[in-house]
Parts: sequence; structure tokens; C-alpha cells
Amino acid sequence: MATVNFSVPDDIKNRFNKIFANQNKSHIIADLMKHAIDEYEHQQQRAHAIEALLKLRSKQKPVSNRAIQAARKQGRP
Repeated sequence: MATVNFSVPDDIKNRFNKIFANQNKSHIIADLMKHAIDEYEHQQQRAHAIEALLKLRSKQKPVSNRAIQAARKQGRP
């Protein structure tokens, strides 16, 4: 297991120590770090998906409103 050193404002450190006084702080910090990593990775995946959709959309020919309405009605009773 690795040891890391981070500088944080004193008020945050004091609040953290007060709130999590009787808990395993290393475990809490590790969970927070994991959550931050997971969230960053999800944001990257969303950004890549959006880029891919926009790239596909830029290759599509425009469709008229009339064609869209016809497609909506097609196959409906």
C-alpha cells in the first residue's frame, strides 16, 4: 500500500477529522479517490460518446420536417 501526501486547507482538515473522528480515515480517503477516478472516467466516456454522435450527425444529410412527420406516421394505425 502506498502513502500519499496532500496539502489541504486547515479548515477542511479540521472538519474532516471532527466528522470522521472514530473511523478509518485512510479508507475514507481511498474511497473518495476511487470515486473521483470513476467519475472522471465516466465523464471521459460521455465526452467520447458525444463526440462520436456529433461526428456521425455531421455526416448525415438534412431531413425535412415533412419527411420527419411522414416517418412518424408510417406504420401507425
